[in-house]
Amino acid sequence: MPETSKTPQKPRKTKTAVKVSTAAQKPAKTPVIKRKHGRPTKYSREIAISICEQLSEGIPLREICRQEGMPAWRTVYDWIWRDEELSTAIARAREIGYDALAEECLHIADNLQFGQKQVMTDEGTSTTIEDMLGHRKLQIETRLKLLAKFNPKKYGDRVAVEGVEGGAAIKTEDTSSAKFFEMIRNMEMNKRAG
Repeated sequence: MPETSKTPQKPRKTKTAVKVSTAAQKPAKTPVIKRKHGRPTKYSREIAISICEQLSEGIPLREICRQEGMPAWRTVYDWIWRDEELSTAIARAREIGYDALAEECLHIADNLQFGQKQVMTDEGTSTTIEDMLGHRKLQIETRLKLLAKFNPKKYGDRVAVEGVEGGAAIKTEDTSSAKFFEMIRNMEMNKRAG
């Protein structure tokens, strides 16, 4: 076995403790500055206004946040959590955006969208240009389902029956057969008596 040469290691430096009197060591109290951890925030009023404008056009928040120069969607939710004014502005912008999505459904329904359709035949494939009706139906249905989830009171299909103002439950009476037969017996008794 060949011998390997070992390189000599440098000696380690040892720290020597020096005692200094505590009376001479007391410095003046300086305020402790706590440093923030993480990246600095990109929040600015211009970005918040841009987000609200785009939300009011019906553009989803995550799509807005994918644009160049925009913060991550988690950051926007942190801003909403911390700033009540921004939270209110974004809620209003979303309400307007829901109406924009509903108007977009009407636009999709009213305007034709042409596309190519390829059909396989015995002779080969043939291409036709026609209205993409199935695609338009899917676009409308998707938007309407999202609207029903986002704002069920305004866009939902659920019908609620309320008996009293404020949504109290409707009171019902027991209509079991025993009560029904008792009513018939009382009517017969009244006929005989009278």
